[in-house]
Amino acid sequence: MVQATLAIVIVLLTSAGLIAPATAQASTGPSSAVIAAVRQMRLHAWNYALAQARKPYIWGGTGPVGFDCSGLVYAAYRAAGVMLPRTTYEMLDSWRLVRISKSQARPGDLAFFGDGHVELFEGGPWTFGALHTGTVIGFHRMNAYWHPTMYFRVRRFR
Repeated sequence: MVQATLAIVIVLLTSAGLIAPATAQASTGPSSAVIAAVRQMRLHAWNYALAQARKPYIWGGTGPVGFDCSGLVYAAYRAAGVMLPRTTYEMLDSWRLVRISKSQARPGDLAFFGDGHVELFEGGPWTFGALHTGTVIGFHRMNAYWHPTMYFRVRRFR
């Protein structure tokens, strides 16, 4: 009974495009190639964002002269070959984002401050992004009053 139920779930997930069709061997999770591709994508986005350091915050900016918070994330992932929605609110509704815990977050994952601000997670108490008008793109230290409330990993594949 359990095997039949598992087979039905696999067929449904495959037909919905959420997992790849099965090969001759059963798998217990994503292949190492998929994991490596997602890691490479995340690091490419991270490195793109770092290269934008010290550029000004520009409301509605998507580069190359300046960015707003979601514009930097949008441009960084676009450079990595992934099209995210343009605004923070649209990103939160995207199928491309998978919620993760802070302990699972790695450099390049997304850190949302409420539902109106997003930056790239750096690690520990740091995020990287465009804060607000009058600032430049850079690192921001979390504290008791300013910290992400949600973390997400970007999906490369559906």
